Amino acid sequence: MKKIGVLTSGGDAPGMNAAIRAVVRKAIYHNMEVYGVKYGFQGLIEGNIEKMELGSVGDIIQRGGTKLYSARCDEFKTEEGQLKGIDQLNKFGIEGLVVIGGDGSFMGAKKLTEKGYPCIGVPGTIDNDIPGTDFTIGFDTALNTIIEAIDKIRDTATSHERTYVVEVMGRDAGDLALWAGLADGAESVLIPEKPDEFHEVIERLKRGHDRGKKHSIIIVAEGVGSGVEFGQRIKEATNLETRVTVLGHTQRGGSPTATDRVLASRLGAFAVDLIIEGKAGRVVGIERNQLVDHDILEVLNQKHTVDFDMYRLSKELSI
Repeated sequence: MKKIGVLTSGGDAPGMNAAIRAVVRKAIYHNMEVYGVKYGFQGLIEGNIEKMELGSVGDIIQRGGTKLYSARCDEFKTEEGQLKGIDQLNKFGIEGLVVIGGDGSFMGAKKLTEKGYPCIGVPGTIDNDIPGTDFTIGFDTALNTIIEAIDKIRDTATSHERTYVVEVMGRDAGDLALWAGLADGAESVLIPEKPDEFHEVIERLKRGHDRGKKHSIIIVAEGVGSGVEFGQRIKEATNLETRVTVLGHTQRGGSPTATDRVLASRLGAFAVDLIIEGKAGRVVGIERNQLVDHDILEVLNQKHTVDFDMYRLSKELSI
């Protein structure tokens, strides 16, 4: 294989640029040409493709977001859209594609592979919700962003003796909320995998208040519900002064941590290795610090779950 492409799709994640850099430089090291597809599958359909050189990925490893930009593309969910994308790849002579993103991006990669076009998926999403890998690119950076924010919120919660509800991202996965809660000593954590435990939050707040506790931090993953609504319910149930902070898209931005830079570099380079070996329809990952790859259909058919041992520990430590 002499020419490969790389694109980022779905929500951006810190470390995507490091992964792009690794794909480009690893491929050039092996005397391959690399083409960047801008704006994800939408850009693929439109032929928004350019050749990348070593200098194209200079000075990006420390930058958040994605140099290749990202976009949602409903058209690529159709066979007509997929065939348009393949026509563009053929036009540029691109023989294989590295797709950096989440499960929606991998579905597009799966469709291309089924049509005889080899793709390798690289997991890039702050939610850490991709089966077959311990961590996804962007998770560690987003987690540290949340922790930094909660540390500051706790200062003012202590000063004013208030209960604070912090809403974090995690539509279907509670990893960000759970890890942040354990790292920051939150009094309660609400995650999509355990959505019906609001009564325990109230009981824990009342116990804390009875023993003289003056402030509390409660972390809510967005998949459980609105942080604002939970704040109102808590105030009504406890009569405690309650404030709400919704961290929103600040969690996606920022310079990637060393952990995310290294992870992205390893996974991006490994994806090129698989292409060189002639593999297709695979998703790369890391398990127990070892690089692994899985069938893309296997990954899409699995459901991510949080570490319930960690969840129990967070409750045990917040008595």
